[in-house]
Amino acid sequence: MKPINVGLLGLGTVGGGTLTVLRRNEVEITRRAGRAIRVKVAAVRNLEKAQSLYAGEDIKITTNPMDVVENPDIDTVVELIGGTDLAKSLVLKAIANGKHVVTANKALLAIHGNEIFAAAQAKGVMVAFEAAVAGGIPIIKAVREGLTANRIEWIAGIINGTTNFILTEMRDKGLAFDTVLAEAQRLGYAEADPTFDIEGVDAAHKLTILSAIAFGIPMQFDKAYTEGISKLTKEDIQYAEELGYRIKLLGITKRTAQGIELRVHPTLIPYRRLIANVEGVMNAVLVKGDAVGVTLYYGRGAGAEPTASAVVADLVDVTRMHTADPENRVPHLAFQPDALSNAPILPMSEVCTAYYLRIRAFDKPGVLADMTRILADLEISIDAMIQKEPDEGQEQVDIIILTHETVEKFINQAISKIEALATISGKVTKLRLETLG
Repeated sequence: MKPINVGLLGLGTVGGGTLTVLRRNEVEITRRAGRAIRVKVAAVRNLEKAQSLYAGEDIKITTNPMDVVENPDIDTVVELIGGTDLAKSLVLKAIANGKHVVTANKALLAIHGNEIFAAAQAKGVMVAFEAAVAGGIPIIKAVREGLTANRIEWIAGIINGTTNFILTEMRDKGLAFDTVLAEAQRLGYAEADPTFDIEGVDAAHKLTILSAIAFGIPMQFDKAYTEGISKLTKEDIQYAEELGYRIKLLGITKRTAQGIELRVHPTLIPYRRLIANVEGVMNAVLVKGDAVGVTLYYGRGAGAEPTASAVVADLVDVTRMHTADPENRVPHLAFQPDALSNAPILPMSEVCTAYYLRIRAFDKPGVLADMTRILADLEISIDAMIQKEPDEGQEQVDIIILTHETVEKFINQAISKIEALATISGKVTKLRLETLG
């Protein structure tokens, strides 16, 4: 049977890993796909470097990406260049030319996915994107296909390895955020400009995709609440541990009666939960379905071969379905395009969860009474509280309060009133808490 011819846009870390996996497991992959999968052309930025690295490969290497997307012999284009502007134009051109697309580009899909999927639907081609979320963990396939009998209730995931490494080191070594970030950059876990990772943007891109698949809604990245870890202190991590919790940057999306929650932020999780014990650069995703209950998916979220594993799996899927009737393929967002939901994305002020509050107060009588009265007036109940002893010569102490679930707008009102008290010093630190039960 005629091989499937593949063109690569990008031959860097993931592109090189894809070639390696295809070569090493060629026999196994061909057996699973039903025909051979061959990379015929690759577009790169640095021609000389690519030619020296892949001198022995039977691949045409070019600096012009149009040589890939307009090549009539190419069946499937794999987009691995990142970014959104050039990648979008190349993907849409490939689709217009009747080529299937495999991409690892979460930003592209989170921002332009609706347009790309509509174009693919009209042209009758597939867009596969397992590698866009959680690297080698097959979470997209699990939600799109494996859990298709379920009404998904919520998803919560550690979907950025850089931030998980930083939080693990801060907890284990008692170090400050800036110190650990510098170490993460030295080790290559964090970029020179780490903003997308540490401010939660990368995780929000991935969560937007998961939410769309789980609930059958359009991509709505612009409505995702995003809060990173750059303001976290080692003290809050230590206090959380004392109370039986660990802090992780979670992407959380939930179905509620009022709408869909779509939020990324540092979150306290009970330390007994499996996901609370996911360490270093590893990723993990919890999915709650009404029939199956809670399922956990764990593995490497980045790296050459873990991500290549997902890219090649998509290539196998596309190859298997290459000649199938487009109407009988799995829809891009798991639900048929004409059956997508218009459920609204909830603003963060309407989200209901529990909270961790750290309050710096003067060590005087009546302080606790004032704070608890404010919380009670807003019908916010306290789950736990600790008051630290003041350091020698200090007049101020840390008071830690864990609340039961309440609506965010009410906790914000309470914080404003607490900060206005004469006995309170500075701003109240607020973190969210999820039991994930």
